[in-house]
Amino acid sequence: MSHTSHHKSTLLARVRRLKGQMEAIERALETGAPCADILNLAASVRGATNGLVVELLEDHLHSHVVQAETDADRSAAALELVDVMRRHLK
Repeated sequence: MSHTSHHKSTLLARVRRLKGQMEAIERALETGAPCADILNLAASVRGATNGLVVELLEDHLHSHVVQAETDADRSAAALELVDVMRRHLK
């Protein structure tokens, strides 16, 4: 079982907020809202996305690195984490 299933409701709530924020950007674009308002909405989406990623990274770190059963599992999970972080920080 994935560690994300333990925090499923929290993660889904974050995703639903993101979805709502993206829909707000869509509405703002459709109605011709001022660009500063749209930029602020986009910044909110970026912040919410980063918050989701941090929560997932933290869960991964605790579940697969800190609590790994073997050094091999710990090493593999750490490498996976580094790979994900590199993609996220591009």
